[in-house]
Amino acid sequence: MKNLVLGIDIGTTGVKAIIVGRDGSIVWESFRACELFSKKVGFSEEDPNIWWESTCSILRELCTTEYKDRISAIGLTGMVPTLILVDEKGNLLRNSIQQNDARAVEEIKHIKRIIDEDEYFSFTGNTINQQIIPPKYLWLKKHEPENLKKTRYIMGSYDFISFKLTGIPHVELNWALESGLWMVREKRWYKKILNIAEIPEYLLPSVYEPVKIVGETSKILPGIPVIAGSADHIASALGMGIKEEGDLLLKIGGAGDILFAVNSLKMDKRLFLDYHDIPEKFILNGCMASSGSIVKWFRNNFTNNLDFSRLDKLAEKSRVGAKGLVMLPYFLGEKTPIFDPVARGVILGLGLHHKMGDIFRAILESVAFGFRHHIDVIESLGFPVKRVLISNGGARSSLWREIVINVIGMDATYIKNYPGSSLGVAFLAGMACGLFKDWAEIGLFLKDFQLLKYDIEKYKVYSKYYEIYKELYPALKPFYEKIYEIEKGD
Repeated sequence: MKNLVLGIDIGTTGVKAIIVGRDGSIVWESFRACELFSKKVGFSEEDPNIWWESTCSILRELCTTEYKDRISAIGLTGMVPTLILVDEKGNLLRNSIQQNDARAVEEIKHIKRIIDEDEYFSFTGNTINQQIIPPKYLWLKKHEPENLKKTRYIMGSYDFISFKLTGIPHVELNWALESGLWMVREKRWYKKILNIAEIPEYLLPSVYEPVKIVGETSKILPGIPVIAGSADHIASALGMGIKEEGDLLLKIGGAGDILFAVNSLKMDKRLFLDYHDIPEKFILNGCMASSGSIVKWFRNNFTNNLDFSRLDKLAEKSRVGAKGLVMLPYFLGEKTPIFDPVARGVILGLGLHHKMGDIFRAILESVAFGFRHHIDVIESLGFPVKRVLISNGGARSSLWREIVINVIGMDATYIKNYPGSSLGVAFLAGMACGLFKDWAEIGLFLKDFQLLKYDIEKYKVYSKYYEIYKELYPALKPFYEKIYEIEKGD
């Protein structure tokens, strides 16, 4: 009996798979690690062949279990808009250029000189920024023309894995939207930006809605339907039950995601825009280029690889405001809401009295300040936040959860043991094959949660530091530009 679905997440730190059942059970999980490369300032790449090898390894493992003949559909999710170049046969031509890659600074400036940014935004819902595909493509055209000559398709992370599984090239709807090449209302490619970025339209595969079945697996468990899938943050929002306008999800991952559900199209230049996996709804999307990645950077380089739990204990010995430290978390530039690829991290207020725990706490607080900045933007659009949920790896830290709710001044719900976007895309696969009948059935999986109450007195103190946080970037912006001009020749 085919009464299970498989969800596979192509994530920044690894490939994760889960199998879920109709009753809200998670019956099997598997994981394979992968690695992010940053060879130069602003570079962010991964090897998609490792994603494919990991996916095959997971499927071979699945073949040894009792579940191998019960999978009714497969859903794939991953990072957007990762840029991958493949040839006619789907062979990889270079490492992926990740969504938080900030190398194409000059290309961003070039496009901005040519295009009417207001007109571009009105059609695509995007600004000209480090995340979208056009600047990255122009960078490749300048620096790696030999790879572009061999390219037959450009696509995203989970699209690449789906292509390898089914042999059918395509991209999913939200990769198209977040690529900056797509017209949000008309749902077709925007020829004007294609011409400016010198991207031939034949390089862009067909676009599929999330629950659309693309094809069937041809190797390792052949004959299983594969859906187009979903962007990881959107699948994660669905998996957390973000369905109604006013629902807000804060994801503390390698990057920091801010996801807010709305019932109608609303665009703002300070935010990204996504289609919700639920038809006719949208997600206002904030994405901080780095959050958990800063925590790892600090631990790996300055703490002799202390456990995160030990670092949390050291940070707890500090106090609200990290003994007068205010940090900007712009270690890979920043996407929303400032869209500045040359911004960099800053720690303000350092003194000889500060210790490791103070600096680590300042890192945690800086990400929380970034979340609050996004909430300010959302509320400025006239949308009240009605419900807050917190998820992802960083949320396992009780200290970080506490800091976040006290900085934003809102109660929240923490879903324990949440498997992430793999659950959301597995649910989508279940909707596609009829295993699930109603979007509300996602609630079957949200059983283990914790209600978090914020402290009004800590919120008041954090609000004073937050005012400094907001003023710090505008004050330093001219210096970021000067440093970039000095360093860009390296």
